Amino acid sequence: MYLDKTVVVVVPAYNEEKLIGRVIDEMPKIVDKIVICNDCSTDNTSAVVNRFIEEGNKRLELIDLKFNQGVGGAIAAGYKWARDNDYDIAVVMAGDAQMNPDDLPAVLDPVAKGEVNYSKGNRLFTGEAFKKIPKIRYFGNSALSLLTKIASGYWHVADSQTGYTAIDKKALHTINWDRMFRRYGQPNDLLVSLNIYNFKVRDVPVEPVYNVGEVSGIKVRKVVFTIGWLLVKLFFKRMKEKYVIRDFHPLIFFYGVGVSLLLISVPLLLRIVYMTLETGIIPKTNFLAFMFCAIIGVQNTLFAMWFDMESNKHLQ
Repeated sequence: MYLDKTVVVVVPAYNEEKLIGRVIDEMPKIVDKIVICNDCSTDNTSAVVNRFIEEGNKRLELIDLKFNQGVGGAIAAGYKWARDNDYDIAVVMAGDAQMNPDDLPAVLDPVAKGEVNYSKGNRLFTGEAFKKIPKIRYFGNSALSLLTKIASGYWHVADSQTGYTAIDKKALHTINWDRMFRRYGQPNDLLVSLNIYNFKVRDVPVEPVYNVGEVSGIKVRKVVFTIGWLLVKLFFKRMKEKYVIRDFHPLIFFYGVGVSLLLISVPLLLRIVYMTLETGIIPKTNFLAFMFCAIIGVQNTLFAMWFDMESNKHLQ
């Protein structure tokens, strides 16, 4: 237990036979239960975990998923187990030993003290982050973090792709885990769902851990575009659910006008370029129409973002 709260750690694992034992061995004593969600591994991950159970590790619970669901699906299975067994806090730690167990109390603190409903590690806070994190992943993460701020409404959070998180009982029982995104966009999807229900979220500095023998299945270039498109869809989902259905807010008009005018400005700009190349003369009316749409579009979009930021300040 931690601060009189029962704690379960959910460990999604896919082909982690080399490192899952280290994760189990190094798990702090404040953890009451360790739920390993084996996502149809093709190696001996399940056998390694069962060996620990046979040797008397009573904290361990192994869930062998019937088909490969992706990291998000494995986490959702662990969350549902924690919900159904009425644990106070569910933490997620990866099966590849990339999360420092020494950071666990810091991740737990805000949730255990009732200050927030969800806390997440932020590897970008540390001064060594740029040196430790592979450069392409650092910049990819930074780009997705910016897009996630806009999509989720949590403008104060960064390092959106971290999996080192803690969630409280109320959120566990509120979120529909069967509808959670099941691949690498799970943290982004969860943040949007948390915002729709007005749950409080906080970033916690954690140490970035690399080169411990982990094998990443992430193809950064592909994931950035896949999650980027997911974030576009999640943004519109949040606008509809939070600011139209649950509680109307005028920022919808600002976003609507802003985005519409920016879209209209694109063909206007293309026509300016075409006419200028063909005739050598900039069409004045066309240029004025483009400037009007672009300037008003940007202003409305920025106003909408500002309204959204103000509306979500209390969720910090």
